[in-house]
Amino acid sequence: MWLVAGLGNPGDDYEDTRHNAGFMVVDILSSRFRIPLRKKSGNYLSGKGFMEGQGVVLIKPLTFMNRSGLALWEVVSRYEGIEDILVVHDDLDLEPGVVRIRKSGSSGGHNGVQSVIDRLGSQDFIRVKVGIGRPEREPAERYVLRRFTRQERPVMEEAIERAADAVVEIITRGVASAQNRFH
Repeated sequence: MWLVAGLGNPGDDYEDTRHNAGFMVVDILSSRFRIPLRKKSGNYLSGKGFMEGQGVVLIKPLTFMNRSGLALWEVVSRYEGIEDILVVHDDLDLEPGVVRIRKSGSSGGHNGVQSVIDRLGSQDFIRVKVGIGRPEREPAERYVLRRFTRQERPVMEEAIERAADAVVEIITRGVASAQNRFH
């Protein structure tokens, strides 16, 4: 079974912000595959179902970005049979709208991904990164918590859809196939 975690921050104040790209992708997958997300514990929303015949658990941590690993650890501990973990998150170092897939590796400075690495004790999980660009004159901490501009919105909506497609491709055909198709 697959665990697909979209990273983000809970609450209305953070809805549709750059840092919530992972949440947006999970919302699309939840809708597409009719996997409703419900609160199963205090630390995440989750839904269990199937994508193209593959068992999957979708989650959105409610721990805020920098503590995302706690929610993933709880899910891995709770659900038997999770064999593959896929984390979807924003990436400052990619241009807005770019989607990249990595099989494993460091956090690249992303605190949410670092939290997952720390809690799981491993860097061996797949990442789908959604580029949000790096600000020129604004601190990154503030920039990631802003909503997309009117000019950015169409590019980012397309990128979020492509990232959801990439998740499905990874689950059904593998990482290499997804990298060839989406890079």
